[in-house]
Amino acid sequence: MSRFANSVTNLRSSEIRDLMSLATAPNIISFAGGMPGNELFPLETIDQIYQSLTEKEKQIALQYGPTTGLPSLLESLSGYLEKKGLPVKTNRLIITTGAVQAIHILAKAFIDPKDPIVVETPSFIGALSAFRAYEANLISIPLKEDGMDTLQLKKKLDSTLPAPKFLYYTPNFHNPAGIIYSPKVKQEIVEILRDREIPIIEDDVYSDLYFYEEDLSKMRLIKAEDPEGIDVCYIGSFSKILGPGLRLGWMLAPEEIYQKCELIKQTIDACSPSISQVIADKFIRRGDVYNYTASVRQEYKKRGLAMIEALETSLPPYVTFKKPRGGFYTWLQLPEGCDATAILKRSIEKGVVFVTGKTFDPDAIKNNSMRVSFCNTDVETIQKGVPLIAEAIQEVCG
Repeated sequence: MSRFANSVTNLRSSEIRDLMSLATAPNIISFAGGMPGNELFPLETIDQIYQSLTEKEKQIALQYGPTTGLPSLLESLSGYLEKKGLPVKTNRLIITTGAVQAIHILAKAFIDPKDPIVVETPSFIGALSAFRAYEANLISIPLKEDGMDTLQLKKKLDSTLPAPKFLYYTPNFHNPAGIIYSPKVKQEIVEILRDREIPIIEDDVYSDLYFYEEDLSKMRLIKAEDPEGIDVCYIGSFSKILGPGLRLGWMLAPEEIYQKCELIKQTIDACSPSISQVIADKFIRRGDVYNYTASVRQEYKKRGLAMIEALETSLPPYVTFKKPRGGFYTWLQLPEGCDATAILKRSIEKGVVFVTGKTFDPDAIKNNSMRVSFCNTDVETIQKGVPLIAEAIQEVCG
C-alpha cells in the first residue's frame, strides 16, 4: 500500500470542483463556478494580437522564459499596476501561473507544519486548500459587512503563540462574501499588525470588475498605502480580465520575499507560459485591457442587478444577502440550523447548482450560508434559476 506524505493526508476535493462536471451537464443551471462567461471572452482581440506577432515574437512565445516573467510583460504590467497606485518601483514583480500559484508560493515561503496563519471566515477555497497543503494551523476571523472583525483579530493575535506567519485577506468583491473592505477596517488591520512582523497577503483579482465608480476611492489597497513596518504581498490575475485559460497571475512583493519566491517558483514550473505572457503583454500595450474591462463590467453589472432583483422577489424573508457592487458573487445567509447541503440536494433535483457555505469555512463546519455566482449566467437564466433555489430553501427550511 502506498505511503503518502502527511501534507496530503487531509486534502479533499473542493465542492466547487466536484460540481463542475454537474454544472456543465445539459439542462443544469449553474450558479456554482467563479468563471467568466465563455461568450464574453475577447476572442477577436486575441486573434488580432496573435496575427500581429512578428516571427521573432512567435518564437519567444513558444520558448522557455525567465522564471520571474518575460521582460516585456513585466514592463507593461508594471505600468498597469502603477496606474492603480501600487508601489512598483520599490517592490519586485513576478509573473505566476495563475493567482493560486502565487498563493502556493507564498504559503511554501512562510509555512512550516502547524504554523498559525490568519484567514477570513468565509475565505477563498483555493487559498484554504493551499494553506492546508502546507499543514498550516488556520486562525479564522469572522467577516462583517465591511471586512474582517478587527476586535476579534486583535484578540486572536494577542492570544496566539507563536505569532501567525501572515494574514491573508481579499479586499475587493470578496470571494465568496462579495463585500468591499472599508478604508476604516483596512487601516485598523494595519495598526493592529504594525511591528508584529506579520506580513499581509492581499488577494485582489476582482477589483477591475466594479459596478460603480463611486466605490473606487474606498477600494484603495493596503499595498498602495505601502505601510511602514509591514510587508505586504499583493496578488492579481489575468483570469477575470482576459481569460483564466491563459493561467497568468502576478505577485508584487518586497525584495526579500521576492527573492525567496523566485527560488520557489523555479522548483515548481521554472516559468509561466510564454505564449500567454506575449498575448497579455500586447493586451496591455494596445490598451485592450482598459477597453475590455470597461465593456465586461457593464455585462457583469447587468447580471448582478438581475441576481439582486430575482433574489429580492423570490427569497423568503428569513434569508438575507448583501447586494453585490462588483465581482462575481452573492452570499446568502440562512437561519441557524438551516443546512445548505440539504438545500443543494433539493436544488439539484430542480436543475440548479450553487456552492454551500462550509466549502469556504476554514473549519469546514458552518453551513447555513451559500454562494450563488452571477458571472457565468445570462439574465434570462438567472431569472429562471433563482426561483428554483428559493423553492428548495423553503422546502428544506420551511
